[in-house]
Amino acid sequence: MAETSADAPLGAAGDHKHAARATRSAGRKMRSLLLDAASPLFRERGLSGTAITDIAAAANAFPSQITYYFRTKEALFVECACRDLLYLARATEQAALKARTPGEYTRALAETVTASDSVTFFAEALTLTRRRQDLAPLVERTIERLHSEGTRAYAGQVERHGWRSLRAPDESSRRFWAVAVGVILEGYAMGRSPEALCAEMLRVLGEQAKSTEDIGRLRLVEAREASDNSNGEG
Repeated sequence: MAETSADAPLGAAGDHKHAARATRSAGRKMRSLLLDAASPLFRERGLSGTAITDIAAAANAFPSQITYYFRTKEALFVECACRDLLYLARATEQAALKARTPGEYTRALAETVTASDSVTFFAEALTLTRRRQDLAPLVERTIERLHSEGTRAYAGQVERHGWRSLRAPDESSRRFWAVAVGVILEGYAMGRSPEALCAEMLRVLGEQAKSTEDIGRLRLVEAREASDNSNGEG
């Protein structure tokens, strides 16, 4: 029987599988390059001020590749906004990892969110989907992922530090992003600074959880009140 060389070409089936994997990998890379190129252009110029040819030139690609991977400029705009919001959510979680108290945690979240324009970018995508319902599923999936990852991150911090959350983790996550969107959109319309936006977010959010020290002090006060009541009744 003839020996098979390690350098011998693969069979037809192997060739097809290898080619398919290579094609998928190249496709993912090109989509990522187009998103990377389009996002800053959309942020700077808006949807109407950004041409497909501008995006293609920035990505060193052909305009036909944009329509191949995203179909329309509007679909690319929405996907850029959704991706950027999820990137912001990830950066927000990372910024809050060093927080030692619930107050520090909330402040780190608010400072990170208000320092970015990703929320207003996403709000433009939300407005666009009112006219393009075919793009709504991507927005819906993004919001679901935003809340699920926010819930996971917050619940992990509460468990890690032994805090007592004043609300269920999913409620806290949804409330945080609802407040962020409302405060940031209103603030942008009025020309408020990131510092002012952060301060307003902290004011509206209020206290999110009790630390172990807070819990200890609360229990001490409750114990004293119970003792005083007992003595008074006696």
